Amino acid sequence: MNRKMFSAAVSLAAVAGLAVLVGTATPGSVVQARGPEVAAGAAPMQAATLPPRATGAPQIRYKTAKVDGLDIFYREAGPKDAPVILLLHGFPSSSHMFRDLIPALSDKYRVIAPDYPGYGNSSALDTKTFEYTFDNLARIVNKFTAAVGVDRFAIYVQDYGAPVGFRIASAQPERITGLIIQNGNAYVEGLPDGFWAPLKEYWKNPTPELRTKLEGFLTLDTTKWQYLHGVRDKETISPDAWLVDQLGLDRPGNKDIQIALFKDYGSNPPLYPKWQEYFRTHQPPTLIVWGRNDQIFPAEGAEPYKRDLKNLDFNLLDTGHFALEEEGTVIAGKIREFMAKRVK
Repeated sequence: MNRKMFSAAVSLAAVAGLAVLVGTATPGSVVQARGPEVAAGAAPMQAATLPPRATGAPQIRYKTAKVDGLDIFYREAGPKDAPVILLLHGFPSSSHMFRDLIPALSDKYRVIAPDYPGYGNSSALDTKTFEYTFDNLARIVNKFTAAVGVDRFAIYVQDYGAPVGFRIASAQPERITGLIIQNGNAYVEGLPDGFWAPLKEYWKNPTPELRTKLEGFLTLDTTKWQYLHGVRDKETISPDAWLVDQLGLDRPGNKDIQIALFKDYGSNPPLYPKWQEYFRTHQPPTLIVWGRNDQIFPAEGAEPYKRDLKNLDFNLLDTGHFALEEEGTVIAGKIREFMAKRVK
């Protein structure tokens, strides 16, 4: 599926999500209408509350930059001369995960959210043409910042965004004005054996049998679970989020991309001491806004940051892995306060 087809599919996913909300999905469709609340005569369902658009916030622009021959899609809003916040997404998402956060910040900040190669609307070369490693993702993102004219920036990391962002930050600390960490790991305490056991086994012994087991992480049920597990109120989480992500995962060849990155995730724990030394030595101002009910990156992975970072605003939120879905307004407010008071 090419980028134009994927964009069209995303639009269809949004329609499908709306169908779930208003109860018009038909039997046999990918998503089914939910039960009693859409029965005949039921009261109309209220729209989910989204983070408010900041007063005077500029329009989001959807752009593409060329990096090493790849098309890197990104969302951008905010004044060109404003302080920059670089938003780095996790698995299995894309810059789509920041769709509501960007307008909540872009009245005062230049906010930029790229899609990694293999994700969202960026180029998705096969694994024989492009080596999908975290070193390569960090290299592409680093070159992307130069391509869009960004020198210094605060960096928001979530999930895969942490190993990408921390590679850049530890190698070029002078470029980083601050860290915003949301369920992004840098400590062995954050990789519990329960969830991570099959991945840790695959790092040591990447057999076909283990690969088949890991392919279970790429199904719609698992993607949906990542969004809903640990949230307080599932009815406030838009199905658009997991439907858009799943469209990306289901593209031909994308399964190989994800398995390659599952395997290469094993390259990250050996770098934890280097990242922790960066924290201790450079003491970047840091905001932690962590979904404490996350089973993938649990709160045990957030606590150790306190050992190494002194200029720290630490927050555990009563939600799950994709905390922006349920706590977007709170997180946006925390970021605005953090940027105003702590980031120079």
